[in-house]
Amino acid sequence: MSLPMKIRLCNLDESVSPRFIQKTFTFENHDGTHALMVSVPEVLGSQYGMHVWPCAVVLAQYVWTTREKIQRKNVLELGAGVSLPGIVAAKCGAHVTLSDSAEIPLCLENSRRCCELNDLHGVPVVGLTWGEISPELRSLPPVDIILGSDVFYEPEDFEDVLVTVSFLLRRNPSGQFWTTFQERSSDWTIETLLNKWNLRCTDVPLDIFHANKKHLAGSTLPGNHSIQMMIVTARTKT
Repeated sequence: MSLPMKIRLCNLDESVSPRFIQKTFTFENHDGTHALMVSVPEVLGSQYGMHVWPCAVVLAQYVWTTREKIQRKNVLELGAGVSLPGIVAAKCGAHVTLSDSAEIPLCLENSRRCCELNDLHGVPVVGLTWGEISPELRSLPPVDIILGSDVFYEPEDFEDVLVTVSFLLRRNPSGQFWTTFQERSSDWTIETLLNKWNLRCTDVPLDIFHANKKHLAGSTLPGNHSIQMMIVTARTKT
């Protein structure tokens, strides 16, 4: 049986730091054993990049169920925000780097706060702006797995996300991009962009990792939202 999601309102001095809600998610095996608890802060009244969205819980559930696969792997989370998937990966033994837009320092600070709440010291947090081949992007260590939950949110950002992913997968040909996204419009597609950037994707059914539920990790998420997951890899040359 899943434990209830715990919510705590943290009263901070707003002149120093914004107020936030601390949420605790509990990940369990299908038989209810071996629980992992992760706490993340949501900043009140802030932009959407600092909230836990349904896609993040689904992706974190996939990370949890594949934890043996990711142990000692180098993992990078894009658009981390509250960093739930990346924090779960780090707790499961992966070498994790968290990233968010270099133009939004509050998101980067929130990722650092997530690490502190979960006693993860030394996890790098870097500013990466999608679509920019920046010195920070070039200086990243080798990456085995890239995580991205709901990074396909704004259509105008779709290609920038894939530019960044394509660059990373060209440098790491055996790497994979694990991403979850919410169906918001039947008109939105990335198929053409995947072909343009020499990428291919494989759909991952939610039922194979027990994520085809309204409530995951002791939370009310993903609710009634329609979430999909796919794994993107570099297209091999023939």
